[in-house]
Amino acid sequence: MLALPQDRSNADGARSGAGIARVLLFVFCALGLSLAPPPAAAQHEGHEPTGAADWVPKELLERPLPLREGIGKVHDQVTTSSPEAQAYYDQGVAYLNSYVWIEATRSFNQALRLDPSLAMAYVGLSDSYVGLQDLPAAKAAFEKAQSLAAKTSDRERARLTIRARQLEYLQDSGNLQRYFAYRQAVLDALKARPNDPWLWVLRGLADEGTPTAHGQGGGEDTIAFYETALKLSPDNFVAHHYLAHTYENQGPLKEALAESEIYARLAPAIPHAHHMRGHSLRRAGRTEEAIQEFLKAEELEDAYYRAENVSPELDWHHAHNLQLLAMSYEALGQMKAAEAAFRQAFSLPVHVDLADYNRKAWPEFLLDRGRAQEALDASQELIKSPWPMARYAGHALAGRALLAMNREEDARSELSLAERETEQMHAAVLKALSDAVLLRAELMLREKDWNQGNRLMEGIEKDIVAVPGPDAWSEAVFQLEYIARVAREAGDWELAESSAQKLVEHDPSYAGGYFALGLVAEHKGNASGAKEQFAAAEKLWSKADTGLQPAQVQKP
Repeated sequence: MLALPQDRSNADGARSGAGIARVLLFVFCALGLSLAPPPAAAQHEGHEPTGAADWVPKELLERPLPLREGIGKVHDQVTTSSPEAQAYYDQGVAYLNSYVWIEATRSFNQALRLDPSLAMAYVGLSDSYVGLQDLPAAKAAFEKAQSLAAKTSDRERARLTIRARQLEYLQDSGNLQRYFAYRQAVLDALKARPNDPWLWVLRGLADEGTPTAHGQGGGEDTIAFYETALKLSPDNFVAHHYLAHTYENQGPLKEALAESEIYARLAPAIPHAHHMRGHSLRRAGRTEEAIQEFLKAEELEDAYYRAENVSPELDWHHAHNLQLLAMSYEALGQMKAAEAAFRQAFSLPVHVDLADYNRKAWPEFLLDRGRAQEALDASQELIKSPWPMARYAGHALAGRALLAMNREEDARSELSLAERETEQMHAAVLKALSDAVLLRAELMLREKDWNQGNRLMEGIEKDIVAVPGPDAWSEAVFQLEYIARVAREAGDWELAESSAQKLVEHDPSYAGGYFALGLVAEHKGNASGAKEQFAAAEKLWSKADTGLQPAQVQKP
């Protein structure tokens, strides 16, 4: 029998304050989750919304589907007399743990058509509905599961208790007592069945400090739980998947890449499995290989949309994958391909606040390319958003575009509008966002208020490199580069040098950091040092578009 690891009393380990806010924002962004209910303007006409997933057609969620191969093999024995219902339940579990919410929901519904008394399929539905932003449907599904509890085994009733405590915590995630009750329910189940690998996976999830992270918010403690699950079930792709995320959060790149490779091998038909391997490869400096994995994920997604008649806008992962692909192209200086991917992601309709906020990647790219007017136009679309978070980003980006056009007073007006939007935003979210702070710092540098401006910029830099996860890591590359460029344009060469150094430390494989250091060396009159840095940049940009120098290469 396996011993239970020593528990901790602190719900979030070492995380607190702004740190946990950034972690939670990362988790919600990565999973396509929302921090706010859908505004009235986003509701469909003719009926009241049933939940935040009101945009997903009910017909699609209930549409029959076949049993599929290549999605990762799992088996979680449940009480049913139908082997086919068991198979569809297992398929739902597989999809659920790769964040394929729609297909998970379809699979659980198919299991229930085969066995209407399958309580655990309703438990699975309650989880997939949370992923689909439909908490009322999640609660209704779980109530149905509870009504069937008498027909379940002791093991399943323990799982029902865990789910009950998890949903209670979800409805009041600031309540630590509810968090402890949720985690205690997992511990109680483990004491009774320490050789159950699924309980060890659930124990890892329960240590994330948020009920919606689904394996993406793991820290140092969760590693042992997932590794224990793998000792009991070596080919459990779910544990490998969540271990990969945990290692990404903690920093061990070699281990993250190894786990993501296992995940992709065990679930080759899952776009997210290839996507995960892609962002591990990108962090390892193997950007061309990363691009191939992102393209594979896109290929699988496009084939699925065609085969199942599903609109790409319904799949949170599609825009997410396109943006990582675009940033990888941008890192190589392949700006035409980057622009196409960014533009495609920006064009997709969105249905939750964070998805709309993430669309800021397109105007940011345009600013990096020196296309201020186009960036301003794109920012106006964000400003029209029904959600304050996207409007906040839109005003901040509009201000940056206006500064690039030397319209400082207009930029200040946009800063005021951005800060006004914060009045409608959750305090925890505000701690994680720096868009308006970056605009304010840039205005200070233009006024030669370098002490205050540098202090703000250094705080931004510290924050952006601390956010866990591949999206934040890639975004930080271009944010650091932008700060270095703004500093040069303002004549603040001390900040320009420190930002360039941080950029190289953050991503040694990116040419832009070396070019920025070369510009600093050139300014100092260090010709040999500048030549060395420019040569390093030129080598790393060897696959850049022919005749299309990255905007960052243009000297101020």
